[in-house]
Amino acid sequence: LYPRSEGEIRLASADPSAPPIMDPRYLTDPDGHDMRVLMAALDWSRRILAAPAFDDIRGRELQPGAAVQTEEQIRDWVARTAETIYHPVGTVAMGAADDPRASLTPDLRVKGVGGLRVVDASVMPRLIGGNTNAPTIMIAEKAAEMILDAVRTGEKGPTP
Repeated sequence: LYPRSEGEIRLASADPSAPPIMDPRYLTDPDGHDMRVLMAALDWSRRILAAPAFDDIRGRELQPGAAVQTEEQIRDWVARTAETIYHPVGTVAMGAADDPRASLTPDLRVKGVGGLRVVDASVMPRLIGGNTNAPTIMIAEKAAEMILDAVRTGEKGPTP
């Protein structure tokens, strides 16, 4: 639920229609946490499904398959097949003006671009332990409040 590896999304060119370059960098966290978690999940899954309660309904293992047994084989299989399926977040970091990793100010403004804010799950610093819909709605509600406050006070925001 809580991967520690961090990927990167960059612009491929100045052409706004060019797709971005995305490098998820799966399983690259320095302490190997993500790999250990996935290997443990496979082990747990196998042990649960080996329980007698599943004898009448258990078929053969499809992935990674019965031939994958050693730690090295399991590690290799995980490295080849790991991917994000649901709700990637955190692709547009929020932070202080002098934070080189942050693309957004704390009020969701894109640094260096006037009149643009990011209001979606990409501003979440980490993946939550559930569906991202409700927190995204909360982010949008807060952003709407910030935008309305800026309009009411005549604030123009930072210029690029």
